[in-house]
Amino acid sequence: MEQQWSAAPVVKGAACLSCKGICSGFLPHSWRKACTQCGCSVEDHGPSSDLEDDHKMGRLLADSKYVHLTAKVKGVRVYKRNRMVITNPVVSRKDPTFNTITYDWAPPGLTQKLLMRQLPVYDQDPSQCHRPLSEDELQAMSVFMKTYKEEALGVGEVALPGEGGAHPPPTVHCSGCGELAPLDSPVVYAEWAGYDKQWHATCFVCSECGEALVDLVYYWREGELLCGRHYCQRTRPRCSGCDELIFCEDYKKGADGRAWHHDHYCCWRCGQSLDSPCSCPLNTQPQAC
Repeated sequence: MEQQWSAAPVVKGAACLSCKGICSGFLPHSWRKACTQCGCSVEDHGPSSDLEDDHKMGRLLADSKYVHLTAKVKGVRVYKRNRMVITNPVVSRKDPTFNTITYDWAPPGLTQKLLMRQLPVYDQDPSQCHRPLSEDELQAMSVFMKTYKEEALGVGEVALPGEGGAHPPPTVHCSGCGELAPLDSPVVYAEWAGYDKQWHATCFVCSECGEALVDLVYYWREGELLCGRHYCQRTRPRCSGCDELIFCEDYKKGADGRAWHHDHYCCWRCGQSLDSPCSCPLNTQPQAC
């Protein structure tokens, strides 16, 4: 039996922040990550709480080289909420080292809504998927998460360019925009990119969606910074119906290249397969979210 997808942390009946006055309150679909009243996404109906975000981040960083940014509380990994780490790179050696202190600063525009979108909880927690995964799917998901934690997941580090080095560079250029980075303004370093690269804080964004990377959590793939969402769906197919990653080999691939669980390849309104035209008006709801 298909389980009801957990709409938490969004409260049932929460007002939509996108189509104000139209939606009568959040009413979750059984598997779409959207409201059945207005069709807007879960994150459009209110942000998650700090505690819920801390648990999500704690789970993500557990078993990674960034576990020191978490603390164990009642047996559960919780993010310490150090919004950014400022560091003083010692660049006089071949491999720079970092003296780390807490620095409570973050690029503008980082919101809980971005966190929900960039790091979907169901990308890392199988219990948040719309149905129980099979043993094969659970194994594939476990291997996938282990691999990206070892090979791609990173947390940006902030430092003043050239600080701490015996021979600081005369000029520093941002790896994002290419413009000069003032030596008295912090830049962001990404360990996977190498410490010869640095970004303005506002340029430390996902190369696909252009959004500022929440809490400086990034994924490194083929020379690019990515948010969790876009790294994952470059590596695994993502269902265009339920928004979850697909960990089985048997799935539907649409003519437009999008992927679907077989039972999710259907009209939003009537549930009829998208291979068969239905009479639902296209201007009221998307046929596929």
